[in-house]
Amino acid sequence: AMMRFLRCISGLHAIPRSHINARPHSFGMGVMSDGMAPLRSYEPFLDVMAQMENPLIGIAVAAAFTGLIQSSAATTGIVIVMASQGFVNLPTGIALAFGANIGTCVTALLAAIGKPREAVRAALVHILFNVAGVIIWIGFIGQLADFVEWISPQYPELDGSARLAAEVPRQIANAHTLFNVANTFLFIGFTTQFARLAEWLIPDRPLGEEMLLVRSKYLDEDLLATPSLALDRVRLETLHMGERVEEMLARIMPAILSGNRETLRDIERMDDAVDTLHAQIIAYLAKISRQSLTEAQTGELIRLMDAVNDLENIGDIIETNLIVLGNERIDAGVSISQPTREVLSELHAAVTRSVEAAVHAVAQRNELAARTVTSMKQEISHIADSAAVHQARRLVAEEPNRIPAYTIEIDIIEKLKRIYYFAKRMAKTVPTADSSEVL
Repeated sequence: AMMRFLRCISGLHAIPRSHINARPHSFGMGVMSDGMAPLRSYEPFLDVMAQMENPLIGIAVAAAFTGLIQSSAATTGIVIVMASQGFVNLPTGIALAFGANIGTCVTALLAAIGKPREAVRAALVHILFNVAGVIIWIGFIGQLADFVEWISPQYPELDGSARLAAEVPRQIANAHTLFNVANTFLFIGFTTQFARLAEWLIPDRPLGEEMLLVRSKYLDEDLLATPSLALDRVRLETLHMGERVEEMLARIMPAILSGNRETLRDIERMDDAVDTLHAQIIAYLAKISRQSLTEAQTGELIRLMDAVNDLENIGDIIETNLIVLGNERIDAGVSISQPTREVLSELHAAVTRSVEAAVHAVAQRNELAARTVTSMKQEISHIADSAAVHQARRLVAEEPNRIPAYTIEIDIIEKLKRIYYFAKRMAKTVPTADSSEVL
């Protein structure tokens, strides 16, 4: 039926000369209106319009048509023109406008293809909003029609179809506006629930599966032609990578002190995701470097590359060195004393704070966070020195396996200091107020 309608309105007659001087905003509507005029006596088309009086059919047809042309505004415009020709009454026009709101969801679905799960969830929320709005209103089309008739201009001097043609287009436009505004106010208080529903319908992948399929969240090939935007995405992806390194760092100390081999293997596998993200970021930076960059953008690219490499080095220290120390503790049957645990945990907490601040400094170009990292040097050196003195005193304690325990504990201190070294290097890649340039 819709195809018959399209064939009818296409190529019926040329644009009238009267439209040449028409106002720009009314030109297209005038062309469609004149093109539809012959359909007043076309029986198949009138039969189709009669079927549209069933709101479910009207919604379905308008949704399908909007999905095909990717424009709810175009569909609504056609509906308004049909109303101006007297082809549809107000309830039918409202149902078609509702269908246009559902059909426009196809655009969101197409845009989300191949995108991260967060993008798919955003598209799903768009669909839920539009579909739920139509479901709520479908039973109140009559009441909505009565209300917009009351608030819209009326032309009592006209009669019959002439009056309907004059009044219904504005009424449909007002109903469409009222529908969207009312739904926004209705659902704005349920944004949290919409988000949770989207997360439930599209959950995160299990940890193991996610590591196998890990990919960047923010690197967009379409932005490469605009280096400043592409570099912004690299900073966001650095935050994504940093979150994984921070999780590794948070879990490694309890695993070294009292964890088993399986716990250590889980942390070791997490570095695979870090390495994958590192490779994707470096490859993206290489593509940016092939664009025409300003001197400031080139400097920013080099700084980001250095920062990402430093972050990857932190992950490697955890995977290569600290995991090994945890296995050595298990092999030697060493039990770390409570006082030593407290000393090591204090140093670990300070180093963890420095890594978190360094990641945010790079991701947000946050000079204050960068200064926080560099200013922690004295604090971390003091804690590390105190820990070394504590270990030296413990060396003479009458405990089994004291020498192997001492070696492991001293190595842990050294590796944590090494992690801070890379965190400090990351922080130094953030330009200061004196050296920063506009990209």
